[in-house]
Amino acid sequence: MDRENVQRRADLVARAARSFEIMFGEAPAIFAYAPGRVNLIGEHTDYNDGFVLPCAIDYGTVVAIGPAASDQLCAVASDYGDDRDAFDPNAIFVSQKTEWKNHVRGIAASLAARTGMIQGANLAIAGNVPQGAGLSSSASMGVALAKALVEHQQITGLSATDLALIAQQSENAYVGTACGIMDQLVSAKAEAGAALLIDCRTLDTMPVYMPEDLIMLVIHSGIERQLADSPFNQRRAECEQAAKYYDVPTLRHLTEDRLIADRGELDDVVFRRAQHVVTEIARTEIAANILSNGDIAKLSELMRQSHLSLRDDFEVTMPAIDDLVAMIGKHLGSRGGVRMTGGGFGGCVVALVPKDQVQPVMDPVTANYDPPDGRPVRIFQCLPSSGARII
Repeated sequence: MDRENVQRRADLVARAARSFEIMFGEAPAIFAYAPGRVNLIGEHTDYNDGFVLPCAIDYGTVVAIGPAASDQLCAVASDYGDDRDAFDPNAIFVSQKTEWKNHVRGIAASLAARTGMIQGANLAIAGNVPQGAGLSSSASMGVALAKALVEHQQITGLSATDLALIAQQSENAYVGTACGIMDQLVSAKAEAGAALLIDCRTLDTMPVYMPEDLIMLVIHSGIERQLADSPFNQRRAECEQAAKYYDVPTLRHLTEDRLIADRGELDDVVFRRAQHVVTEIARTEIAANILSNGDIAKLSELMRQSHLSLRDDFEVTMPAIDDLVAMIGKHLGSRGGVRMTGGGFGGCVVALVPKDQVQPVMDPVTANYDPPDGRPVRIFQCLPSSGARII
């Protein structure tokens, strides 16, 4: 049974419908929904062909879509003051200054390249995934857009994995983020009540059902992040440099023993990047095996190791993030796990917390953490959600 917040999604549908009706003068024909995600463990392993263990959350994006009188795609964004865009979906992609427009145009271009001509359509977008928080608002939008267009235009033969690949191609080629497949794949394929173990080399997936007494708390650090403008792409280049040095296709093919034995004169920074990836892949496989068994003490230790590796070897945490993790970890001990989540350079902390510890964790964070952006602490209680669907 889907435990997600149904009212939260209904509010999104209402917002998308309102923007659609105001802009186009009629009701939409179809609503598509795709969730954001939080990654429990397996950070910066996806583009290295490793394992990841994300979970779709009950925050997402709704796309309302209906037929258009012209050959253009006309889009309106509820979250941006009903800002609009209109373009020929079969013409050469032209980058826009506004990122949400590049997402729409990129999905259209990627879908057209995969399936042929895209017909004109009207669409409205509404989302509630906190932006700049590392919860994949962009992947949620991309997958929802792809799902809406495929359904509305009755395109057949595309699997959930295909939708994810189309959305990833859009981000890589048109938005400028060198992301892996994790965010889009969990948004497209997640099952309710479960995390999703993804083998990013084969794209095989396996649901990992979570104990029902665990709640995911996502705490925003107050530091917004933009992956396309951050050192994210540099980290990917460093991983590729390490793979080239060890003469392997990707770091998935590198063992920890060989990492150390064949280090030679490899640059220390590049070595530490590779060390994080190799050890994180191993941690993720172990975590998937113990999560469904409810061994929270072992999971807690794995999440602790993951955060330290991201801090010391991959260098993508920030002091505010480290402070949050230390504060929550001190209270939870082995009863739950906590770590940085997402690409880093700001964003959020994820904590797996027993239901009876939710308030005892939230209270000291609210009282003692001072977000750098000056806003009140933002804490999101999330439940494991199912993936993209027509609603």
